[in-house]
Amino acid sequence: MRDGSKMPLIMVSSAMLGFGSLARDSGLSLDVTVFLTLGLWGLPGQVAMAEMWAMSAPVLAIVVASSMGNMRFLPMALVTVPWFRGDKRAKWTHFLAAQVMSINIWTIFMRQAPAISPVYRYPYFMGVGAVCLVGGTTGTVLGFVLAGELPVAVTIALVFMNPAYFLFVFSSVRQRNCIIAVILGSFTGPLLHQFTPDWSVPLTGVLAGTAAFLLDRATTKGGRPPRRDHNAAS
Repeated sequence: MRDGSKMPLIMVSSAMLGFGSLARDSGLSLDVTVFLTLGLWGLPGQVAMAEMWAMSAPVLAIVVASSMGNMRFLPMALVTVPWFRGDKRAKWTHFLAAQVMSINIWTIFMRQAPAISPVYRYPYFMGVGAVCLVGGTTGTVLGFVLAGELPVAVTIALVFMNPAYFLFVFSSVRQRNCIIAVILGSFTGPLLHQFTPDWSVPLTGVLAGTAAFLLDRATTKGGRPPRRDHNAAS
């Protein structure tokens, strides 16, 4: 809870403050807005649902759009579950962990998990998650109540605080392929936005991510790793 109450809490609360204001401007009620935060718990999906609701889009289209917006949680969950092996809790608790997962929680957990005993990994994950969930819900309510008091530019800036935070998080990792992807994406994204604003984000992810993977793989194959001395190893 102490780790979660630092930068993750600030980022989540600020972003959800912007979402609460955006949701009220879209015509959503407070109870529906809070339900979106607790139920979806993913800012892209929440924003997509609020905007499409304001446009009176079909329910099926809203569900598909919000689900696609939060599709990134699938690979995150697949990477996280193995870290809970050895934990004696019921399997349904893993679904609860998947529900409270966010990029902030996932990043902290993946950084700390190797140093945590398997018995305490789930409590650590849920402790960070509980802090972020309470902070995000509180930020949603405050944003909804303060809607109209905040300038539009401030509301939009608060919504974009989370993506900016993600950028700094992924820029600080040591994996070369992630660093390459961030660098390529920073150039590819604005360029694609000039040609196809609606598809620039997913195309940037696919192109920059794939290019980073291939470049990292090619350069790794180019330089052979040093041979191990089997006698010394034994």
